[in-house]
Amino acid sequence: MEKRLKVIARMRSDFPQKFGIPRQSGLVEELRGEIVFAPEFRSPDALRGMEGFSHLWLIWGFSANEREEWSPTVRPPRLGGNERLGVFATRSPFRPNGLGLSCVKLEGVELQGPDGPRLHVSGADLMDGTPIYDIKPYVPYTDCRPEAAEGFAPAPEEALEVNFPAELLEKVPQEQREALRGVLSCDPRPRYQDDPRREYGMAFGGLNVNFTVAGDILTVTGVERERET
Repeated sequence: MEKRLKVIARMRSDFPQKFGIPRQSGLVEELRGEIVFAPEFRSPDALRGMEGFSHLWLIWGFSANEREEWSPTVRPPRLGGNERLGVFATRSPFRPNGLGLSCVKLEGVELQGPDGPRLHVSGADLMDGTPIYDIKPYVPYTDCRPEAAEGFAPAPEEALEVNFPAELLEKVPQEQREALRGVLSCDPRPRYQDDPRREYGMAFGGLNVNFTVAGDILTVTGVERERET
């Protein structure tokens, strides 16, 4: 008998939209987020022993990429969107079941407080509100494979140099500055876009951030607080 997945928790992060989210978990360790459990699963007993682990696996849903149909091949952004590969040979969000897998660092377990218990994590690549279906501890002796082949996805290129004018950086809360720099250095643009005249916009932590990219230098051109609706 097939069993439907239950949403056990949701992610709280600084990304209200997909654009700008790092392409993999762990690329920007300065990113902070919270995992808030659904009422049915708010039991401290369910987290007993978790504090002994430094990292966690999150199994979650691509809630912003839901599709009824699926394709056996996809165009990975890593290859510029110009080549098709098998969907099961990629991490494309367009999958038969739309499930994602991320490894995050556990920064703390908060058992009490509003909506508690909750988990404080870093390095997550999840949009705000993303449904989480399961959480498992990362176990180094089985989960770490240094000899693993990289396929078409080798280690990322050199990070972009971020030119962040002082008067614009002043508009960013102190606690968000390093995380925002890290996100920008990972080059949020789609792989197939490389126009130095184009200005891009990204929502992050209640801010609208505009930038351009020329060569290996990203220049922030505007920072404004999002308007409340």
